Amino acid sequence: MTEEQTKQEESKIEEFQFQAEMSQLLDLITHSLYTHREIFLRELISNSSDALNKLHFTSLTNADVLGDDAELKIEIDLNEEEKTFSIHDNGVGMTRDEFIANLGTIASSGTGKFIKQMTGDSKTDLDLIGQFGVGFYAVFMVADEVTVDSRSYESEEGFRWISKGTGSYTIEPIELKKRGTKISFKFKEDAEEFAGKWRIESTIKKYSDFVSFPINLNSEKTNQSTALWAKSKDDVKEEEYKEFYKYISNSTNEPLSWLHLSVEAPVQFNSILFIPEEPDKFQMTNDLDTRLHLYVKRIFIQNDCKELIPQWLRFVKGVVDSEDLNLNISREVTQKNVVMEKINKYLVRKLLGEFKDWSEKEKERFEKFWRDFGYFFKEGIHTDFANREKLIELYRCESSFEADKLTSLADYVQRMGTDQEEIYYVYGKNRTAIENSPNLEYFKKNKIEVLYLFDEIDDFIMPSIATYKEKPLVGIDKADLKLKDEKEADEKQEQLKDTDKKKILGYFKDILGDRVEDVIESKRLVDSACTLVSPKDSMNANMERMMKMMDQEFKGGKRVMEVNLNNPLVQHLSAIQQKFPQDPLLKDCIEQLFEGASLLEGTLEDPSELVPRTTSLMEKAAGLYLKSLED
Repeated sequence: MTEEQTKQEESKIEEFQFQAEMSQLLDLITHSLYTHREIFLRELISNSSDALNKLHFTSLTNADVLGDDAELKIEIDLNEEEKTFSIHDNGVGMTRDEFIANLGTIASSGTGKFIKQMTGDSKTDLDLIGQFGVGFYAVFMVADEVTVDSRSYESEEGFRWISKGTGSYTIEPIELKKRGTKISFKFKEDAEEFAGKWRIESTIKKYSDFVSFPINLNSEKTNQSTALWAKSKDDVKEEEYKEFYKYISNSTNEPLSWLHLSVEAPVQFNSILFIPEEPDKFQMTNDLDTRLHLYVKRIFIQNDCKELIPQWLRFVKGVVDSEDLNLNISREVTQKNVVMEKINKYLVRKLLGEFKDWSEKEKERFEKFWRDFGYFFKEGIHTDFANREKLIELYRCESSFEADKLTSLADYVQRMGTDQEEIYYVYGKNRTAIENSPNLEYFKKNKIEVLYLFDEIDDFIMPSIATYKEKPLVGIDKADLKLKDEKEADEKQEQLKDTDKKKILGYFKDILGDRVEDVIESKRLVDSACTLVSPKDSMNANMERMMKMMDQEFKGGKRVMEVNLNNPLVQHLSAIQQKFPQDPLLKDCIEQLFEGASLLEGTLEDPSELVPRTTSLMEKAAGLYLKSLED
């Protein structure tokens, strides 16, 4: 090129100043707007996808616009040695005026103007991602200078845009044989990590794996292109769902079930929700986020979107892709709006409907599901007041009537006797521990069903439910149970007189003092000598134990001691009291009964006296037994 030709070419270069305050805005975008610099690649691919979508939409009514370049795609070239990068799409391209409008004005949106030109249903046929201007400038986080070459599908003339992202940019005409846009630059020294093929490839996989068009990195296809959730569920095979679940969950297991949703109203979105076959043990802690991936028009936005689903449903995995969601300027998090709330409500309603169907039509499946995931539903009962009633209907637990099956509150009420006024429950570490509890004796004898609770959270749930179908829910370790006095004395066993009853109960009270709230005759005990129960409106032993774990200074309330006056040991103690009221054996036996009951309910803090006392009592009993054998 001669010196004269060079001057002629230079004369064609136009320099423009950015809008007022553009430098400040660019500084904000490139240094403060985005949390992760890798976002630059998502934004560039998004813009390329927009350009391809625009051309595809135009070609539906004018196939000639594709010409001999009909395969719409995105090409990325990376030179790891030179640290250079370029991304090229064969979409609509830009004219000189569009360069100025789209890249010279921050937040100017070629996409927005394109959409405004449409009317009616045509908007739903176009898959456009967002603003070109703002997203494009993310590239200055990793580059000092950027070059954009573009030729509009409506023009034979190409243009080059160059800027350092500061106060100005230049535009010059260049010769381009084909339509489309190419963005190229060299990575800054502090951004050279992105010059690695693996780094670019993994970022594409993370954010843009489901963009509608092929993305080729150094001529190798990198993305999946097909977004499973965007297809009709009739066109998706079972194996495809299973493979997609493994992909998004990083798991080798198959899902238990899934819901494929395509919703047009009240908001437009597509979703696939997966129910895992078994829970992740790390999800049992309630401080973890949800595991739903949020996409907007197939572009990944967030992998733990809290607003999409309640925390108690955090075991659900999947994707939600909406065209109606408004994003903030960096598109990293969604703005709070009614759209997200509507999606949330719809997803919860569909999931609860699915679980209800299982509970009614596939009981064995639901029972296994509940044993694995019931804890999460219990959290929901405690926290999700909007769906509380539906969750209560799904609640399941074991009971004294069905050893190997789960029962619902509705099942319990249906089996209740006509004269039973309350729904009874009891907490224990396991079934064996519960069935060895003295508090269960009355219910066993009278064939009254009791619900068995094994999770500590159940102890919070039952009092919070309070009533079900107008029947109060009552723990059997409460002192004020409405029990009928149906105990029949053994024919060979002599009943204590009223005066003797008062004396022995009073003696118990004197010995135990302020360690108990009261000592009363028991209606619930059949075989055991005594038990400890909670006064009305007080915490039970298990809840107090949990409170102490959270607060070492927490002081629990006193228990009521119930004494079975038909028990042979108690009757012997009464006889000793009448004849030898000062005998130390009386005190030892009462202390032993109290500490034994405390040990059984898990509230005995110091067993140091229990063990030697037990040995002493056994020595006396063994001596008397030996003597009886010798006689």
